Amino acid sequence: MAKQFSSGPGAGGNRALRVGEQIRRTLSDMLMRGEIHDPELNKLSITVGEVRVSADLRVATAYVLPLGGAGKEDAVRLLARHAGEIRKHVGAGLGIRHTPELLFLIDETWDRMDETRRLLSQDAVRRDIES
Repeated sequence: MAKQFSSGPGAGGNRALRVGEQIRRTLSDMLMRGEIHDPELNKLSITVGEVRVSADLRVATAYVLPLGGAGKEDAVRLLARHAGEIRKHVGAGLGIRHTPELLFLIDETWDRMDETRRLLSQDAVRRDIES
């Protein structure tokens, strides 16, 4: 009997979501415990908001933000510098054949939320919503 592969819009999506969440938790724990051997990185308190994994599980993009938002670029630079070490730690707990390549980007979720609030508080927008 031939093997059938699902190719619909949700094919592999659940697995990518599960792997992304597992990477997020592992990465958060690593950063919280200071397991990366860099005093400059370990003095930062970094939040991992989300990890998006490609459908083929080859690339994982972690959206990170230092507590308070100061030093965003430095945090991303330091994490990228130690991507190999981080990938090794993350891979140990994943239980999949190949650990995804890790990319780090600034989490802009809070900035977008603030901008949305600002737009919704404008008089013209409030008038449109109320009518």
